Amino acid sequence: MPTDVVKTSGVSCQSVTKEFNRGAARVLALQGLNLQISPGELTLIVGPSGCGKTTLISLIAGTLDATSGEISVLGQDLVHMSKREKTTFRARNVGFVFQQFNLLPALTAAENVAVPLVINGWTKAKALERAAVVLKSVGLADRMHFLPAELSGGQQQRVAIARGIVHDPQLLVCDEPTSAIDAKSGQVVMELIRGLALESNRVTMVVTHDQRVFGFADRIVSMDDGRVSGEQRQTPADANHGTEQR
Repeated sequence: MPTDVVKTSGVSCQSVTKEFNRGAARVLALQGLNLQISPGELTLIVGPSGCGKTTLISLIAGTLDATSGEISVLGQDLVHMSKREKTTFRARNVGFVFQQFNLLPALTAAENVAVPLVINGWTKAKALERAAVVLKSVGLADRMHFLPAELSGGQQQRVAIARGIVHDPQLLVCDEPTSAIDAKSGQVVMELIRGLALESNRVTMVVTHDQRVFGFADRIVSMDDGRVSGEQRQTPADANHGTEQR
């Protein structure tokens, strides 16, 4: 199966279910979920703990397999890909930003950002050149030779974002990107993520409990009990000034 993508394609989930076996019990994490996500806008996925948000983004990113249903990501049928094809697809097309940064403590900011490129076969020198460019774009040109321990939480999260976009992925998945940093740093991080979504026309998904960042979204998708329970679209004015979720 080819892993080249159509860059204008988004994400489509149709009647998706995901079951987990917990001892003798069966847990249905997603129950016939339907969802469409378009490129070029920032989509937040919100809802109570245990409602299936992380399971959903794991299925879309190809790190989990659906029990049933159809998932199309960037024009590709994810359900029928082999594990090897999914690994290749993720390496080329998916960027991740995690709650806890997941930076390697012995590597500098630039070296951390370069890791996905080295995995994709770039030479270390070329990967570091590209990493420097991306770190500059997130405002960290003067911190590229610092170790993670020498950076603030907000700076570490910007390094993590740089690492997530260094290979120019068409799908960016962010799991609670502001929960481990202070409010001011969280605003900076969300401004950066929103800009990445709009300027690059990539599919950008953010799972969050942080209501302070709801105003950055073009679209807020609410989940409950493994299903989409509602959604709210916001105009650019709403996104700039913030709104209350309905």
